[in-house]
Amino acid sequence: MQPDYLIVGSGLSALVFGALMANAGKTVQILEAHEHPGGFGHTFTLAKQYTFNAQLHYVWDCGEGQTVNRVLKKLGLEQSVTFERYDPKGFDHMRMPGYSLDIPSEPEELIQRLSVLFPNDRDRIRGFVQEVEKTGAGLKKLAPPVKPAELLQSASEVLCAAQHLNSTLQDVFDKFKLPQAAQTLLALQWLDFLLPPDQLSFYAWVALFRGYQAGAFYATNHFEDVVNAFVKVIESQGGKVLLNHEVTNFRVTGKTVTGVEAMDLTTHQTAEFTGNTIICNIDPQKAAKMIGEEKFSKTVRRKLNYEYSASNFMAYCVVKDLDLRDYGFGKWNVSHTGHQSLNEAFAQMYDRHDFSNPSFAITTPTLLTDASRDCPEDCQVVEFLTVANYDYFRQLRDRDRKAYNKKKQEILDSMLDVVEAHYVPNFRKHLVFQITGSPTTNERYCWCPQGNSYGSNLTPRNMGLGRLNHETSLNQFYFCNASSGYPGFAPTIWTGALLYQRLSGDVILGDG
Repeated sequence: MQPDYLIVGSGLSALVFGALMANAGKTVQILEAHEHPGGFGHTFTLAKQYTFNAQLHYVWDCGEGQTVNRVLKKLGLEQSVTFERYDPKGFDHMRMPGYSLDIPSEPEELIQRLSVLFPNDRDRIRGFVQEVEKTGAGLKKLAPPVKPAELLQSASEVLCAAQHLNSTLQDVFDKFKLPQAAQTLLALQWLDFLLPPDQLSFYAWVALFRGYQAGAFYATNHFEDVVNAFVKVIESQGGKVLLNHEVTNFRVTGKTVTGVEAMDLTTHQTAEFTGNTIICNIDPQKAAKMIGEEKFSKTVRRKLNYEYSASNFMAYCVVKDLDLRDYGFGKWNVSHTGHQSLNEAFAQMYDRHDFSNPSFAITTPTLLTDASRDCPEDCQVVEFLTVANYDYFRQLRDRDRKAYNKKKQEILDSMLDVVEAHYVPNFRKHLVFQITGSPTTNERYCWCPQGNSYGSNLTPRNMGLGRLNHETSLNQFYFCNASSGYPGFAPTIWTGALLYQRLSGDVILGDG
């Protein structure tokens, strides 16, 4: 008997949708090409003793009554899947030449800290922060499920949000004439978007910045525990999560998607899988090409015409006999730049592939939770993240593997030079394990076209009214993906829960 829902891909939005449907008594089957479920949230172990998460560094919307908490409660997981909060007095530590700023949870405290650094710009800073708060409140009212009565009650906030439909973060910085250094300090978590202020949607920045202010979190038992919890819900209700199954084609009859063809990558055997409804968690553009773009409506084809987000460079490292807490690390991330302008930093690294003066983020997973697992007791995990150009790395890898490996080492060395100069003087002496990942690594292990980290690029064009959603114009076929919802841990969980809510009629997201 075919399942009620056949789900292609096991990213977080798919796992949440599948777990909610299974919990509601529906039969669910998931096909995943990778050997691990979870998409960018998956966990892997190297050298038999060091464990890393692919991409998740800190997450938001996990507090009581927030999206993630609502979904966990619906599934009966809120007691077993818990989160540790980053330091609300400073969850992001921003560092640049001549300035340092710890971003606090309270907007008023942020205004005060910036005003101490830039006393002549106090009014401009206040105006900017208030605009952020007002826009954020308006966006919350505009997020599905929309309630018209609340739009009227919050007309001022909604109008404030609406006027920034096409704004970049740089546009709003310029509107309030913030000093360049203040702009950089506020936007130094730019690696959460892999876009500089002059390209980044103000909406995207506001949603994430305010989300983290309301609470930045890390999974108590690491993110593998979160992924596994969703998988267990599906399997406990008779559902299946089939790993190492790559979908090679979709079966379409007229305007109805009836199933897929998939190859078992362990046996190279191909089989057909059908379902009453097909949920597509793989990249919508990729799926549309497999199905035939001409089968989709003009409206959906127009929405499918997005450019991919930039990709990133990751370094997963382990240090031994070194307590990073002694050097300014803890329940926060550290973001560093040697540039006054993040627009210039992005151009240097992404366009010119020059990492001699890098802007990058540092995260320390082993300092965020007391749950041991990542590495031996005398070791700590530290990870580095920066932006990287997929086309450049792919061509380098295909043309000259040695040059590709050399470039990866060059980028890591450049970041380690900064770490030793500004943070931990003898860092390399304690380094016992290191491995780097480039954009082509993302493509290989996370199956994301062009190594993209966030699906569609988070520019105003892609974040506006024409953004893709779950609707495909085909029968029994829905998108459920970062590009058809929103990227990141909480937004992908929201995307899966929203699709469940729309198909089941069971309301769990409340007022959005």
